[in-house]
Amino acid sequence: MTVRVLISDKMDPKAAAIFRERGIEVDEKPGLTPDELKAIIGDYDGLAIRSATKVTKALLESAAKLKVVGRAGIGVDNVDIPAATARGVVVMNTPFGNSITTAEHAIALMFALARQLPEADASTQAGKWEKNRFMGVELTGKTLGLIGCGNIGSIVASRALGLKMKVAAFDPFLTPERAVELGVDKVELDELLRRADFITLHTPLTDQTRNILSRENLAKAKAGVRIINCARGGLIDEGALKDALDSGHVGGAALDVFMTEPATASPLFGTPGFISTPHLGASTSEAQVNVAIQVAEQMSDFLLLGGVTNAVNMPSLSAEEAPRLKPYMALAEKLGKLVGQVLGEGIRSASVEVEGAAAELNQKPITGAVLAGLMGSYSDSVNMVNAPFLAKERGLDVREVRHEREGDYHTLVAVTVGTAAGEVRVAGTLFGNKAPRLVDIFGVGVEAELTGSMLYIVNSDEPGFIGKLGTVLGEAEINIATFNLGRRAAGGEAVALVAVDGDVSRGVVAQLCALPGVREVVPLSF
Repeated sequence: MTVRVLISDKMDPKAAAIFRERGIEVDEKPGLTPDELKAIIGDYDGLAIRSATKVTKALLESAAKLKVVGRAGIGVDNVDIPAATARGVVVMNTPFGNSITTAEHAIALMFALARQLPEADASTQAGKWEKNRFMGVELTGKTLGLIGCGNIGSIVASRALGLKMKVAAFDPFLTPERAVELGVDKVELDELLRRADFITLHTPLTDQTRNILSRENLAKAKAGVRIINCARGGLIDEGALKDALDSGHVGGAALDVFMTEPATASPLFGTPGFISTPHLGASTSEAQVNVAIQVAEQMSDFLLLGGVTNAVNMPSLSAEEAPRLKPYMALAEKLGKLVGQVLGEGIRSASVEVEGAAAELNQKPITGAVLAGLMGSYSDSVNMVNAPFLAKERGLDVREVRHEREGDYHTLVAVTVGTAAGEVRVAGTLFGNKAPRLVDIFGVGVEAELTGSMLYIVNSDEPGFIGKLGTVLGEAEINIATFNLGRRAAGGEAVALVAVDGDVSRGVVAQLCALPGVREVVPLSF
């Protein structure tokens, strides 16, 4: 089966070359209008973009085959993430390809602010020699406040420490141990604003970070502070920044990004102490090559091997891990499907447990596969990408449990779901490390392969039942492929899992329900 990828933005030719080397058919069509892109996107399994292409909900609705969107760069604000997730489309970025380039641009702007380089250059080239006008400040000994200390922020911290600056970082995800490792002070935002001589932002634009440098927070900042933003537009209230520059409370500002781009007009333009560049953070030849190579490699690994790297809407799964996890994910999805089909709408929570050899693996994909099977009972076109989203929409409480011990089986995956009536559990293992088998269903030990069309039957453990069941199916010309039985105790409740050739009609299900001792019959499909 041919796998096809569309590159819809201008990208280094090495990206297309990598796709072709991996056996993927690729078309390079930068500059398409939204309508032109919408007309052809249905033919492609993957879409490689930079910042120009807008992956909207309307575009995704036309992308019937699309499995992955790869953004060559960090920001994915040109992709409708919720819409992509709801349709089961993986969205990847390349957060490391331009990290150094962007960090270096932030440092360059910090130097430019400290020594008023753009204004001094313009003055000198205008024939003036205003040596006494441009009195800068040293960076040595100054405090740099980092808002965001992830990939790029940590590089900026390293460079700043090399310049003998002090570094304070505000980042809710920065652990105390990591702060010590980086050599930075982990602080709250108010303390950063109070202490920092320079502030540089390195955080994505979210509801929590939008206008993080608001008018109120700018007022809290140290008088004369200089501010640099090479992250995303919208992190700073640009109108408030203009006022703070005019009043002198902010001593200078350098923005590489703006709320509206292209920024052909801004109230900040022409303001003394303000420097601007046209979103150049990732604009080096090295970065352009790096992100193109990375996005092509990541998309190829996903489309050909199932590896998931740097996805923003599902857990990562390396190309090396994928083959080992594949049988576990197949088992997990079958367990989820079993529970979903038997219990229906009443599930309130799900706990995914791994034990033995399974406990040594990346559990996130296993949990995702359980949810894909579970949510598939409620919605069409469910996969590991949109299943957690659908589970959250339904208010499902999802937990993960890892047991290092090895029990009766060398490896085990168990799913416990909560309902209004209490909790029930199913569990499965792998035979030969590759063949999924059910070993426990609601406390009844069985050994069954979950495959094709099946019947789940709960009945009283009485002589003659199997014969009566076989008679009903035989008269309906339904062939039994496999028959698996389990019971709680002799003469008590018994469970049968019957694999059959073909679907079982409602009429046959009704006949089975009418048999003496039968308490429940549920047709299953795997």
